Amino acid sequence: MKTLYLECAMGAAGDMLMGALYELLDDKEGFLRAMNAMGLPGVEVRAERAETAGIAGTKIRVLVHGEEEGEHEPPHEHVHAHPHEHIHVHAREHLRGDEHVHAHLHEHPHPHPHHHEHRGPGEVAKLIDGLALPEEVRARARAVYDRIAEAEAKAHGCAVGDVHFHEVGALDAVADVAGVCYAAYLIGAERVAASPVHVGSGTVRCAHGVMPVPAPATAYLLEGVPVYGGAVQGELCTPTGAALVRELAESFGPLPVMTIAKTGVGTGTKRFEQANCVRAFLGEARGEKSGANGEICELVCNLDDMTPEAIAYAAEKLLEGGALDVYLVPGTMKKGRPGHVLTVLCEVSREEETARRVFALTTTNGLRVRRCGKYYLTPSSETVETAAGPVRVKTAAGYGAAHRKPEYEDLVRLDLDAVRRMALEESK
Repeated sequence: MKTLYLECAMGAAGDMLMGALYELLDDKEGFLRAMNAMGLPGVEVRAERAETAGIAGTKIRVLVHGEEEGEHEPPHEHVHAHPHEHIHVHAREHLRGDEHVHAHLHEHPHPHPHHHEHRGPGEVAKLIDGLALPEEVRARARAVYDRIAEAEAKAHGCAVGDVHFHEVGALDAVADVAGVCYAAYLIGAERVAASPVHVGSGTVRCAHGVMPVPAPATAYLLEGVPVYGGAVQGELCTPTGAALVRELAESFGPLPVMTIAKTGVGTGTKRFEQANCVRAFLGEARGEKSGANGEICELVCNLDDMTPEAIAYAAEKLLEGGALDVYLVPGTMKKGRPGHVLTVLCEVSREEETARRVFALTTTNGLRVRRCGKYYLTPSSETVETAAGPVRVKTAAGYGAAHRKPEYEDLVRLDLDAVRRMALEESK
């Protein structure tokens, strides 16, 4: 299985992720041409060779009207002060909370050259919708910003519609998000996994005062993801980096058993004793595995006061909302009442989101939650030609087993029993 693995041993930021994925691309120049022609006004994306602690990699630079603003992030990283000396101070988020600032002294009163746009979620979505990139890429970029908006709303105690992105809504930040999503699309991995995320430690100074690391929005974005701190002081994982990793990775853990074909290194700006980078590994994961090849979350509750129609509706909406599976088992509840045991399976990263949906759609007041290792066969599909017409056949292989099954809808469309036999015969 074509697998992409992201190593976030020094956190994650948009430019670092884009640099790492850029190095995995076959047509690097084509990627840069597309980025510079995607339609963000005044934006230029450059890829430069760089090194960190002796490791060579790529530093992605995004210029807006010829000036580099760094990887701008949500409001907690944006500080403006205009004292009488006309000094403009703004924290550079791409340094990820190391309290490094740039001061620009203006000898004469005049509008300062940097204009930081504050955009709402709707405005950012319109920007993304206008990009000359595949719809799948635009949809994923919108999903990243949806995650950030929800986390910011939760952190500031307001409605999502009231969120106004400061630096995360700047053009260079939109370019970072779009670039990571586009590079991942071009790589076309069947599975994306990531390491536990190093978030840093200590505090970070921001417009609202001094906040703990990880900052509130970042912490909300990383719910359900294994994280750790350590001796490194400062904010290593930015909100944009957290949202991108959450959007791309379907599982988190150690580097899986795989044959590595390419390694990419995306460097950050700040210097540490250890290499400040994100590494990306692309290769083929082994078909046969000696242990569980994933993790899944199981939410369970008892229902004895819902009608069959209401339960069926809830199950349908849970599946539409991203649940991997929903099923019911009849049972006898308290006081001898007949009822059902509802089980909902979801990705570990979507545990809280799914729990909220269960509470909203059912009458239960409590849920039992289990995180389980899971074994699964590698899925695939093919289309075979039969005398009655084309039939899709689902396949799954691994652990010494191989399963094949014609798509039921295709069989219904044709002659069920006859086509079932022909499809299986032709696919041998």
